[in-house]
Amino acid sequence: MHREVNLTKRIRTRAGLRYCPVVLSANGRVKPDTVLVNGKPERHPEGAYYIEWHGDGKRIRLSVGKDVADASAMRLRKETELNNGDATVPQIQQNGRRSVAAAVAEYLEETTLTKKPKTLAAYTTALSYFVESCHKLNIEDIDRKDLLKFCAFLREEKKQSPRSIYNKFENLMSFLKAQGIRGLVGKNDWPRFTEEEPEIYEQKDLNKLFAACNAEERLWYQFFLMTGEREQEVMFTYWSDVNFAASTVRVSHKPDRGWTPKAYKEREIPIPSRLAKNLKAWKGKSAKDCSLVFPTAGCRPKLDFLDCLKAVAERAKLDPDGFWLHKFRATFATRCLWAGVDLRSVQEWLGHSDMESTMRYLKPSRSQQTRDKVNEIFA
Repeated sequence: MHREVNLTKRIRTRAGLRYCPVVLSANGRVKPDTVLVNGKPERHPEGAYYIEWHGDGKRIRLSVGKDVADASAMRLRKETELNNGDATVPQIQQNGRRSVAAAVAEYLEETTLTKKPKTLAAYTTALSYFVESCHKLNIEDIDRKDLLKFCAFLREEKKQSPRSIYNKFENLMSFLKAQGIRGLVGKNDWPRFTEEEPEIYEQKDLNKLFAACNAEERLWYQFFLMTGEREQEVMFTYWSDVNFAASTVRVSHKPDRGWTPKAYKEREIPIPSRLAKNLKAWKGKSAKDCSLVFPTAGCRPKLDFLDCLKAVAERAKLDPDGFWLHKFRATFATRCLWAGVDLRSVQEWLGHSDMESTMRYLKPSRSQQTRDKVNEIFA
């Protein structure tokens, strides 16, 4: 029998303190600081996460801290322990054979030490789904059929998109490789997906969006659009990264917060003078004792840029489903290339390790000037 471990958060409501279930996003990850209260999702940044399960007829509840990625990993670890037949300490080897559940728990514990929270969350979700789909007790018993069943499980039971299935399969293969297991599947066994053309924002939609923003919101999303930075890079931007005289922003290592750029690559991005001017004005109003450009209370990194973006889109009478943070990055890259900036420079500004990643943004221009040129050619 599969024993489940639930993840809840202890929050303050009008009725007092309550343990409320967390909310999952479409890709199966836990939405940070979002819980179900009376069946409706609500945002509650306060409180700690708890895992709970039943043992000897009683409900057992354990605090697992305030970090959602750590809490998700602890939930999976406890669930694998329970389903491994040992609710206390999982044994990686028994009679010379290695337990799947314990190997997953150990792998996630190592991932906690070496990877970023989002990477940990991705591995946690993928391996949790694999444990759910595969009922083999030992690593040595896993075969090609189990991996093919995993893909079918993601597609049919979890309703995952082709790209999500590929990503989770890739995470599973990394786990198996770490266990010394290779060669179970061939090239044709890997799930396939269509590489979609990156979507960018149309100027008319940006105009409506920025018109619905207050001054603070406008600066947030201008920064995303005009730097092309990833979400976490924006979250961990310090005032010391901004050079007002040169109109540049650096993406740099933040050892005091335990954060490093992707692939450990620091870089410098030129920004428009008007963004530099707006940032300088904003700095004059900001708390002098906080190093973050976009902090929340207590000088902590802002975690809800996406939720705020969708709220602004609704306010602007736009479809919230058409607005997400990475779309600003795609728009930045595409506009730079349309304007004639060389690929190597755009690659450097985006922090890509290879040119191929940057070339995805070499989209045909749909501007009126391009249309005019086409009409002129065939006049």
